[in-house]
Amino acid sequence: MALGARHQELTGMFVRHALGLATVGVACGLAVAPALTRLMSSLLFGVGSIDPVTYGTTALGLILTAAVASYLPARRAAAVNPVESLRAE
Repeated sequence: MALGARHQELTGMFVRHALGLATVGVACGLAVAPALTRLMSSLLFGVGSIDPVTYGTTALGLILTAAVASYLPARRAAAVNPVESLRAE
């Protein structure tokens, strides 16, 4: 912000970065989950070990959680006056 970035650009940058990391994590988890069906079948009650609805819902929930978890602190950080933060350093 001290170099001229707007609040929306700064917030968007942090949220995009967090969503990229969350997407990579979800993709890795979805790739490994079918391979671990025997282990997971003993842990799941009332759900099949390969259930696309459960996988999709869980992936969407994780992505939405990452979006909210990155947006709130980014919005708070973008509201800080850069002059005041530079003076504090």
